[in-house]
Amino acid sequence: MKENIITFSKNGNIEVPNPAIGFKYRLVSYFKRLIRMFIKVLIIILFSIWSNFGMLKAQCKPAVWSFQAGEELYYDVVYNWGFIWVEAGKVNFKVHEEYLDGKEVFHFESTGASLKKYDWFFKVRDYYHSWAEMDDLKPIKYSRKTSEGKQKADNKYWFDYKQQKIYTNSWNSQRERKLDTLHLSPCLFDIMTAVYYVRTLNLSKYKTNEKILLTMIVDDEIFKLYGRYLGKETINTIEKKEFKCLKFSISLVEGTMFKGGEDLVVWVTDDNNRVPILIEAKILVGVVKATFDYAKKLKHPLFYQIEE
Repeated sequence: MKENIITFSKNGNIEVPNPAIGFKYRLVSYFKRLIRMFIKVLIIILFSIWSNFGMLKAQCKPAVWSFQAGEELYYDVVYNWGFIWVEAGKVNFKVHEEYLDGKEVFHFESTGASLKKYDWFFKVRDYYHSWAEMDDLKPIKYSRKTSEGKQKADNKYWFDYKQQKIYTNSWNSQRERKLDTLHLSPCLFDIMTAVYYVRTLNLSKYKTNEKILLTMIVDDEIFKLYGRYLGKETINTIEKKEFKCLKFSISLVEGTMFKGGEDLVVWVTDDNNRVPILIEAKILVGVVKATFDYAKKLKHPLFYQIEE
């Protein structure tokens, strides 16, 4: 069967041509929503896609090591409404190898930021860190510091496997600091270790339209969601690179931070890297897109073709 071809473009230099004042304020509002939700959307998508292939199993050992220390992934955050394409921010993911309490561990890091030219009306600087065991990626410690306009947050998690507890220490500009204890169930990850764990799973037994309910912890809460495999497609980038990809839609169960429906779609490389190439999230007006920019020190070659 011939694969579908999907083309997307991005251009950070495109400016909105002389918009009216009212339109400017609507666009500012969309940018706020875009930047605020992007990292959460990206991480939840990555986690939920692959969880249906492995998270329900008793063992959570990585099957295939798809990354290594030194790997870096970079993305552009783009807002698209009809003919309007505006690059609004940048997100990156990095893998380090270091020592924590005398033990060698992985340190996963992610940073999200608005472009400086938009900082004057909505400045975003988000920082995520997670430390994990090197043999099975079980999280040991998690930290999140975010600054999004006037909204600030500072969250820390500690994972105690003997007591099966997660100890949280959280604060944001909406409330005072809160200490809490949550149940640590098997195969539970924080949002950063989930991104890397799911890239290590064996994906050879997936079925089209397979749908399995999932749970994970995000911002001190347990969220329920599921992923659905939609088949294979080819993504063509503005740099004329052609990537063979696996396509998934993500549904969110009623009561979570997002509305229901399958409005989140992601395309990941159909190779041993499982690198997300394109992510789309529908919002009230327009679409938020995260587009792959470039990578450093991938463990495996990133396969693509150059368009003629």
